[in-house]
Amino acid sequence: MDPVRTSSSSSDVVLALACPDRGGIVHAVSGFVWERAGLIRESQQYADPTSGRFFMRVNASLHQPLPLDELREEFSLIGDRFNMSWTLTDSADRPRVAILVSKLGHCLNDLLYRVSTGQLRVEVALVVSNHADLGALVRSHGIPFIHVPITPDSKPRAEARLMELLDEYRADFVVLARYMQVLSDAVCAQLSGRIINIHHSFLPSFKGGRPYNQAHERGVKLVGATAHYVTADLDEGPIIEQEVIRVDHHLEPADLVVAGRDAEMLALARAVRWHAEQRILLNGHRTVVFR
Repeated sequence: MDPVRTSSSSSDVVLALACPDRGGIVHAVSGFVWERAGLIRESQQYADPTSGRFFMRVNASLHQPLPLDELREEFSLIGDRFNMSWTLTDSADRPRVAILVSKLGHCLNDLLYRVSTGQLRVEVALVVSNHADLGALVRSHGIPFIHVPITPDSKPRAEARLMELLDEYRADFVVLARYMQVLSDAVCAQLSGRIINIHHSFLPSFKGGRPYNQAHERGVKLVGATAHYVTADLDEGPIIEQEVIRVDHHLEPADLVVAGRDAEMLALARAVRWHAEQRILLNGHRTVVFR
């Protein structure tokens, strides 16, 4: 999977970067835009005193379209000077996303609706599931649905097939929309920084089976959800977004399920949008999110 595809030219670009904090970074970036007869439409930056790193996202309009490859080659001189990790993309790009799902369809359905109405500027390349239940929903949107069943014995073959599909459909990133399978360390490493997961997170937290029943028994007042990047440490990846919904003693376990799923949909949709718009930068085990 190549996370950055080239296009012919662009007059509206997004530059996102991270590097060790030092003087002259903003001057160099703004000068790069100015020298190309560009205007900065939006600029956000953050210097983290803990890590000593600087983060920046700039949306710029150029006087005339310029080849993206040429812009990237020219900016690489600045990137090298400041030891940056950076991306430069066309702001009109619609990244291709692969969605993985099992049987629960609320997050999938919400994402498909948001894409169809233009709320999410992504292209759903395909949906992969270890169950066939949601095939009709996906196909009704004109999106390829591929059933890749998984058993303990077939998991290595299934993951190999998954990676083949991501390459075949040119997916830029992956979303686990309640995909109830633990990915191997090797897959997590290959997709590092390009795979987003959603899971329930209660305050206090309840793990294992029937979490909503556990929450009901404890009389929780809040239910929530966390969207995060996937790492080999299960559910411990850098957090992108969290949503919390207040509940009370009137709600039964089934009501908590509904509230929790609402939280999951909101948190995941925001995370997908921010990732697609190059608004998330990794800061060690944390993220910087320019909303």
